[in-house]
Amino acid sequence: MTSHYLTAAAAGTWRLGDLTVNRMGFGAMRLTQNGRAFSDERTPHDRDRAVAVLRRAVELGVNHIDTAAFYFSPLRSANELINRALGPYPDDLVITTKVGPGRGPSGDWTDWARPEELRGRVQENIRQLGRDHLDVVNLRMNGNRPVSELFGALAELREEGLIRHLGLSNVWPEQITEALAIAPVVCVQNRYGIGERRADSQEVLRLCGERGIAFVPFYAIAGAGRESGAVAEHEALLDVARAHDASPAQVRLAWTLQQGPHVLAIPGTGNPEHLEANVAAGALRLTDEEMARLTALGQDTGADVA
Repeated sequence: MTSHYLTAAAAGTWRLGDLTVNRMGFGAMRLTQNGRAFSDERTPHDRDRAVAVLRRAVELGVNHIDTAAFYFSPLRSANELINRALGPYPDDLVITTKVGPGRGPSGDWTDWARPEELRGRVQENIRQLGRDHLDVVNLRMNGNRPVSELFGALAELREEGLIRHLGLSNVWPEQITEALAIAPVVCVQNRYGIGERRADSQEVLRLCGERGIAFVPFYAIAGAGRESGAVAEHEALLDVARAHDASPAQVRLAWTLQQGPHVLAIPGTGNPEHLEANVAAGALRLTDEEMARLTALGQDTGADVA
């Protein structure tokens, strides 16, 4: 499919609380380096190219960017690239961050944040992004355990005005219900894609739809490749791609968006051409038969632990 003149608006819109975003967004995880995300075997993306990708994304109508302070390589920080490329920020741009995991200066993973440490993690994102508050902060979990203390700590920061809206990442349905009893949840980020879905995927998808919560899958393109990126595609997916003169990545994004009007996409890339192709996928419509065929490739798996 052609990508000329197609913008993020083609995917439609959804509201994150009182913030309206195009359903086709941008994820910053892969913006800082080539190769596998978070790997020691990587080279930094060219700074000017990364800045150009972010600016082009906004030109194409992307007004929802997903990032985190722990998205960095030895020479690049996703948050600081966003700040440099887009500050002062457009009025309609929504930046979503996440807190929970921690990384030391050398990139090694540290202990997950305790409730009393979340203020510092939030302030770190605010400083790097050059903001006075954060639009949306997702609490990233690492297991099916109670969320009340952690989410409660973020809810207090929301009351103080440091955070506008709250979300969740890598959670079970019961954790969503628990968080909703504390404060509104505007989005849930879980692993979800063709051939790579959690065992509770459909329940989470349904629950979010019923509650008016945005469901924002990660690894929608990478699938089983996860941090390493896309892997060899199944022949059925390649058949659908050929039928639409589209790339496999575009088909994966179209399938994701057609899971429901409350589903958003946040594909990430440091390649300008890939960016334009990803945004164009918001206009791709798959048939019911194609959707069923691709869904059948799915293998539900357990939740992520990191």
